[in-house]
Amino acid sequence: MNQNKLFNRTRWQLAISYAAVMGLILSLLGLGGYKAIAHAHWVAIDRELESVAGTLHDSLELKLQQPGRLEPIVNELLPNLRLMGVKGIKEQLPSRHILSAINQGYYYIRLFDYSGKLIATAGAYPEELPREFNSQYWQTITDTKGNVYHQISVALHTQTQQDWGYFQVGRSLQDFNDYLSTVKWVLKLGLPTALILIGFASWLLAGLAMKPIYSSYRQIQQFTADAAHELRTPLAASQATVESALLTHQLDEKEAREILRTIDRQNRRLTQLVADLLLLARMDNQAIRDRPQLCCLNDLVSDLVEELAAMAIASKVALTSEVRVQQQLNVVGNSDQLYRLVANLIVNAIQYTPAGGKVTVILDCSHQEAIVQVQDTGIGMAAADLERIFDRFYRVNSDRSRHTGGSGLGLAIAQTIARAHRGSLSARSELGSGSTFLLQLPL
Repeated sequence: MNQNKLFNRTRWQLAISYAAVMGLILSLLGLGGYKAIAHAHWVAIDRELESVAGTLHDSLELKLQQPGRLEPIVNELLPNLRLMGVKGIKEQLPSRHILSAINQGYYYIRLFDYSGKLIATAGAYPEELPREFNSQYWQTITDTKGNVYHQISVALHTQTQQDWGYFQVGRSLQDFNDYLSTVKWVLKLGLPTALILIGFASWLLAGLAMKPIYSSYRQIQQFTADAAHELRTPLAASQATVESALLTHQLDEKEAREILRTIDRQNRRLTQLVADLLLLARMDNQAIRDRPQLCCLNDLVSDLVEELAAMAIASKVALTSEVRVQQQLNVVGNSDQLYRLVANLIVNAIQYTPAGGKVTVILDCSHQEAIVQVQDTGIGMAAADLERIFDRFYRVNSDRSRHTGGSGLGLAIAQTIARAHRGSLSARSELGSGSTFLLQLPL
């Protein structure tokens, strides 16, 4: 298949198409996954900040007594509390209770009075942050070094519900950005790797998809060549006969009749060949449209053995039948086509059985199936021939003579008729030991 330019080019086009579609799907999935991961982590950060801010806010409001003033006990709640020139806490007392979230190293706290003046900081407070107060609930800010922080601002009140000021809890987004950078690198490295693997798999899958098409293409090529050969032979014979007659100046009646008989014989062969080809084409393209009817296989086998007895006698072959069932075996189908199917099997067996041989037609049934076997003691077939025996125009030993091989369509037609009747046709044979054709049809 790779040597055929048309199929090779088509295979490349299919592989590239598969890879492009899968690449687009993976890219969209990767982008969607990245956005989902970023959103999920961002929501987790917001919830974490809200939780920390809410806990500290409730605890601080229970300790605050005067607006803008920090009580000494506040130091127990906030680690690393640093005052910004505000009286009230003259020295930092050792912390007896530190909240785990604030102690993780990337949280900070800022306390502003009601006028927006920074009073104190706590936690891992970065000095590079701008000190301008912004009362917006959620804020994402950047320090002078380009580091990004996310913070929440809430109002503080005293124990008597007086306005005390504002309370901000923020955290660095460095770990968040590092995590997203890792995800980006995974996608940047994983997507090209996946595309390479997909491209390789697409090439293999395109080859698998093209195999049956290429096989059909080769069969059509072979069928065309064989049909041309079969048509050329009788046409060439007729042409040669006509040319020979034209070269003869005077033809007597006997010679003229002989020429006409030759032309008639070749025309009959052409007519039969064309009829067989048309039958195969119709059966390939559509199911049997004739009204289904019950066909009695007992009568069919009996009639065929009787009708083909003269042919068997002429070939010095013993033709017998063997019915192994007591009841009538009826199948639904086209009686003419079934008649032709079994007739082709019997004629084929007689033609390939030497003088003194025997052909037996056996009728039996098993598991709701009618079974017709045609056994002969003929020349048999090799395993290589057995695999192709139902191919169109195929003959054992490439024998194309009219005496033994006919047109090579008999078994192909039989196989097509069997499949059209939801049955099966198979063959068993050994070289020099005869052959057995097995037809199974649903009752």
